[in-house]
Amino acid sequence: MAVAGLGSTIGPAVVLLAAGVLAVPLFRRLGLGSVLGYFAAGALVGPSAFGLFPDPAAILHISELGVVMFLFLIGLELRPQKLWAMRGQIFGLGLAQVVVCAGLLTAAGMFAFGLPPATAFIAGAGFVMSSTAVIMSMLQERGELAGPDGQKAVSILLFEDLSIVPLLAFVVLIAPGGEGGAGWSGIVTGVAAVAALLLTGRYLIDPFFGLLARARAREVLTAGALLVVLGAALLMEAVGLSMAMGSFLAGVMLSGSSYRHQIEADIEPFKGLLMGLFFLAVGMSLDIGIVVDRWSLLIGLLVAFAVVKALGIYGVARLFGSGHRPAFGRALMFAQGGEFAFVLYTTAAGAGVLTAGDNALFSTVIILSMALTPLVLAVAGRFRREDEKSLDGVEAARDLRGRVLLIGFGRFGQIAAQLLLTRGVDVAMIENDPDRIREAGKFGFRIFYGDGTRLDTLRHSGAAEAEVILVCVDDRKAANRIVELVKAEFPLAKLLVRSFDRVHSIELIRAGVDVEVRETFESALRLGAEGLRALGCSDERTAEALETIRRLDAERLTAQVQGDVMSGQERLTTRPVPEPLTPPVRTAADEP
Repeated sequence: MAVAGLGSTIGPAVVLLAAGVLAVPLFRRLGLGSVLGYFAAGALVGPSAFGLFPDPAAILHISELGVVMFLFLIGLELRPQKLWAMRGQIFGLGLAQVVVCAGLLTAAGMFAFGLPPATAFIAGAGFVMSSTAVIMSMLQERGELAGPDGQKAVSILLFEDLSIVPLLAFVVLIAPGGEGGAGWSGIVTGVAAVAALLLTGRYLIDPFFGLLARARAREVLTAGALLVVLGAALLMEAVGLSMAMGSFLAGVMLSGSSYRHQIEADIEPFKGLLMGLFFLAVGMSLDIGIVVDRWSLLIGLLVAFAVVKALGIYGVARLFGSGHRPAFGRALMFAQGGEFAFVLYTTAAGAGVLTAGDNALFSTVIILSMALTPLVLAVAGRFRREDEKSLDGVEAARDLRGRVLLIGFGRFGQIAAQLLLTRGVDVAMIENDPDRIREAGKFGFRIFYGDGTRLDTLRHSGAAEAEVILVCVDDRKAANRIVELVKAEFPLAKLLVRSFDRVHSIELIRAGVDVEVRETFESALRLGAEGLRALGCSDERTAEALETIRRLDAERLTAQVQGDVMSGQERLTTRPVPEPLTPPVRTAADEP
């Protein structure tokens, strides 16, 4: 029965929400990740199973906005200077991986399956473009997005997104009756659109948001952010580029804006919901009929393409200096097709390069590869954790017990641990850097290896029995992930978290932590106090100034938690306060 038969426009939303709410927690508890949960839920409610949604293509088109939002938020983390610094990885590592894998996959299609050269190239090129949505979601879920391997993955995905333009132009060139001029004009138009978008961002974006901010209506600022994101995505789609590329560039343009954090907070809820909807729609698109009718060819293509692409990725990674472990991990993660393959295959079918049957077959291969990637990585992760136990001089966290669980033994965690250990408190300490663990061991510390962003690690580290959990990691996103897990799974523990800045403190307070401490706040206050003393200010006056600043800062932070990042500005001391620093005492002579 189709959902339309429910007699209500709310029916489809209820079914989709129910599918996601039931499947995702189950799959995460099984250690399979939320992405695979969404895929499975989508397959169940799609036309090939219960048939609640006979036309998943319509939902898929809308849900692609989730990928758009995701890429926008990634762009917000990459200032133009940082993106420029990554140019070697984007046009070096990214180009090498795309070219090598496209060549290998084309050869596999021709010689292993007897496909015509043009068909083999289009099929292989579609499989080369890995799923930005799947990979980014898994990197974020594992807290690896900000690390060096995560940045390399972002670089590769950016180049893969860029490669859609020449690939679509190539389809036009080889199409029966195609004209070469149309292909080249598309490339020129795409370059011109990117240049126009960058110029707009350079000179107009910040003044635009300044104008909206003066209206002092938060919903207007949110609407402006959505306008910029969707407008950039629409422009890129109109000239043949991907919507994700447009939204990413919009994020990069706004990365240096003073309104960046507010925009990020406004867009985040849209991104999460639409990303889940995207994965559900991809799961719905799985055609069980093709799986049954052409299962042998389907499995052969899936296995051959995944293995050949993985080998190509591993070889390129080693050639560019990666070690065995990160190269192997990248090969497993990228050995899949992606959502942009659907665009390529549909265009090729419309141009007569692919038959309708080949389009359906290759699209099914892509969907299965996207769905199986989280499962493959989950299995590989279990083997990797078993292997990590044998690292020399490093013990994995297992059956730890302590009144306090301290996560992260960097420069911040080391100092926090000293105070607890001085009073004889039993502290279980975990760290995910083996070198740091070995170095701490030289000074007599017993630190265990463990990734605090993983639920199983927290359980093995004694989080269920700990009275207090101290999160001292030096990765903001990892800290947020740990907070999310602890609040959900170990709500009885007091949660104390290192904060990186004021915006992070706001996020942590809203997330419900018991205590957040900005890593530089007290040290900066002390330095300012020493500055007053150096100018001859008495200890009493200095202490009063410190107390005033602490009070005003706490009031401003409360206002920001209840409002937005621009709230409480009247509590900022932005210019010298006239002497005396304290209100004068009135005498009888002063009375009128």
